[in-house]
Amino acid sequence: MPDLKLGFAGVGRMGTPMTKRLMAAGYQVSVYDTSAAAVSALVAAGAKAAANPAELRGVSDVVLFSLPTPEIAHAVAFGPNGIAAGKGANIVIDLSTTGPRAERQMAEKLKAAGVVTVDCPVSGGVGGAEKGTLAMMAACDAPTLAKVKPILEKLGKITHVGAEPGMGQMMKVINNLMSVTALSIASEALVLATKAGLDPDVLIEVVNSGSGASNATMTKIPKFVLSRTFDFGFAMGLSAKDLRLCLEESDALGVPMIVGSAARQLLTVAKGKLGPDADLTEIIKPIEEWAGVTVAGAKARG
Repeated sequence: MPDLKLGFAGVGRMGTPMTKRLMAAGYQVSVYDTSAAAVSALVAAGAKAAANPAELRGVSDVVLFSLPTPEIAHAVAFGPNGIAAGKGANIVIDLSTTGPRAERQMAEKLKAAGVVTVDCPVSGGVGGAEKGTLAMMAACDAPTLAKVKPILEKLGKITHVGAEPGMGQMMKVINNLMSVTALSIASEALVLATKAGLDPDVLIEVVNSGSGASNATMTKIPKFVLSRTFDFGFAMGLSAKDLRLCLEESDALGVPMIVGSAARQLLTVAKGKLGPDADLTEIIKPIEEWAGVTVAGAKARG
């Protein structure tokens, strides 16, 4: 059994499968979340519960974060009974997507509390969390990475993107902007094809054999759009947050993002129509509404 005791703050759709993988690897894991049901389910599976983040730090050698927004991450780190108020773990691995500036600020304040931050956002969705195939963008010094590498290897493939907190976040929000942009143009193209009388299944087959292929056309569209299940597992509200963080950085750096801004605009419209909890793959629905068609694969058509 691994020597290190782990704490996990944030056991939602991503945090729960990651916690289960760590427990399956032999780690003793304590968990904290505001959802009593999520904590209870993991306790039933063998985890221990912590009443607050300070207590979580006290029973852990390393604490992992998987939290939905910068504000929540900041509250877990520095709120009443936050990580900074406790004693124990001296490493926090932040798997959240909070943006470069928020990550740098958190790392500086945690350093004053005796904690080193590993900025390590992940990509791959719930499926990647369950299978242990997440893309992990780690930013920290080399000695710290060596300490946490055995933990991260249970969750996915690690790429060391830099030494300073914030660099992992920059990599992640760029990745997410590219991902949503690919999904946006693929959705528009599918609606156009359907309106023109083309079979969407055939379009995707041709595109994936040619130069237009992307993760959107190879995975998201066939699995979650053509099937009309729309259960990819990532909420529009969270995606909108990621794009906002990326475009804030581009503005600060003076880099125009013309195509990226258009993708954000479509996502904003979809979120406004369908709500922040709608699945990201539902971004196609406003386009369908405007065109007066529904894009469905042969199986969904019956």
